[in-house]
Amino acid sequence: QVQLVESGGGLVQPGGSLRLSCAASGSIFSVHDMGWYRQAPGKQRELVARIDIGGSTNYADSVKGRCTISRDYDKNTIYLQMNSLKPEDTAVYYCKADIMQRDRRLVVMWGQGTQVTVSA
Repeated sequence: QVQLVESGGGLVQPGGSLRLSCAASGSIFSVHDMGWYRQAPGKQRELVARIDIGGSTNYADSVKGRCTISRDYDKNTIYLQMNSLKPEDTAVYYCKADIMQRDRRLVVMWGQGTQVTVSA
């Protein structure tokens, strides 16, 4: 069994910053792609940023220049540093990871989500 645990969401004023964390734990052999997605009320879930096993990243156009995804391979953890936050960044943010378990099964895991609210 593997799980993802997210943290770091909250309420922030426009222009502020937040740092989200997502840690994978359990019966892990290797962790491949990891990423952050978000879903605002009434909208579809969308990619925010992802980082592959080699460290290559890509970002949604809406967050380029404002967000940075990073990865700690030893801790199987990713981070999303979000700066210059806007009200339209308000959403539930979900972590996603492609994990090979010790039994060599590849599973796609989602975290439980963490709320980010940008409001004055």
